[in-house]
Amino acid sequence: MSDTVHFHFDIDGENFTSAGEASVRIKKLLREMGFSPDLIRRVSVAMYEGEINMVIHANGGSADVHVFCDKIEIVLADKGPGISNIELAMQEGYSTAPDNIRSLGFGAGMGLPNMKRYTDEMKIESEIGKGTTIYMTVKV
Repeated sequence: MSDTVHFHFDIDGENFTSAGEASVRIKKLLREMGFSPDLIRRVSVAMYEGEINMVIHANGGSADVHVFCDKIEIVLADKGPGISNIELAMQEGYSTAPDNIRSLGFGAGMGLPNMKRYTDEMKIESEIGKGTTIYMTVKV
């Protein structure tokens, strides 16, 4: 593959049941493109965790996936409240999810740590009151 392929997904923050649709779609697309099952799993897990976070904390957002021959870049962006303490938010088990979300089995504080675990590079930019953008790279 010589050219970059780009996929864009809007993440609906109003519909909790649709969370994860983008990661399912990218999983299928990457499979059709012939990528390895391990790479597909890593990308889809990282994307799923990001989608759930956007639905829980930011009323949705967008996911852009850029597929290169040697890497896959994922950009997740929202206009939510922002992350006040990124270092704290990266700690396993830390969560600001409300009780109603926890009662559904989400909000265990593993989203950001799992995103980092399943990617080769991850950078978070966040501004209180303006939103968060997460850049992730998975090497092929």
